[in-house]
Amino acid sequence: MKAVISGDIIASTSLSNVGRELIEKELKNLLEALNQKFSTYGRIIRGDYLECVVPAPQDALQVALAIKSYIKSIAIDDAHLYDDEKRVKLFKTYGIRLAIGYGELSRYNPTEGIIDGEAIYLSGRTINEFSTYNKERIVIKNALFFVSNDDMLNRSMEPLVALLDVLLNKATARQCEVLFLKLMDYNEDEIASKLNISQSVVNQHSTSIGWNAIEKTVNYFSNVLKSN
Repeated sequence: MKAVISGDIIASTSLSNVGRELIEKELKNLLEALNQKFSTYGRIIRGDYLECVVPAPQDALQVALAIKSYIKSIAIDDAHLYDDEKRVKLFKTYGIRLAIGYGELSRYNPTEGIIDGEAIYLSGRTINEFSTYNKERIVIKNALFFVSNDDMLNRSMEPLVALLDVLLNKATARQCEVLFLKLMDYNEDEIASKLNISQSVVNQHSTSIGWNAIEKTVNYFSNVLKSN
C-alpha cells in the first residue's frame, strides 16, 4: 500500500507570470526537501499541479500538511499578482488543495516517472472533482481530503482532516512557516535560528496555530495506517 498526494494551487489564475514562476520554483524546492526527509517522489505538472508518492503511507498526513503550510508561507507581493482581489484572497487563505489517496500502486518507477494504480486514481479524481481551474465563480468548502476504498477508514479520517483544514486555512504565513519546519522535525531553537527570531516567538506561533493538536493528529493518523 502507498499514499499519493495530488494537489493544485487554488486560484492560480490570480498569479502573474512572475508569480507562477515563483510558485513553480518553490514547489521544486519543496519536493526536494520532502524527498530528503521522507523519501517521497514528486513531480510538477503544468506549473500549478503536483503529484507526490509517499512510500511509507503513515507519513502521508505529515507530508500533506508540510506541503500546505509551505505553500501558504510563500511571500507573495503585488508583482506576483493580477488585480483580482477575490482570487488573491482565496489563494492566500487556502494556498493549495490536497487529496491523500491511499491504496495500491500497480506500477511505480520514480526513475522513469511512472505512477499508476489505485492510490493516484483516488487522489487525482478527488482533486479534479473539486478543481476551480478556469472557473469564474469559486466556492471552496474543503481543501484537504483523505480517500481510500475503505469506507470505515474514510469516515474515521474525514473529521480529522476537516479540522486540520480549518486550522491551516486560518493560519498566517509566519505561523505556516513555523509549522512547516516543525513538521520537518526541527526543534524550536533550530527554527528560531533559521527564521532569525527568538525561541519564545517560535513557541507563540506554534501555540497560535495549534501545534499540540496537529502533532497528536499526525501521530494518530500514522498509528492507524501502520495497523491498517
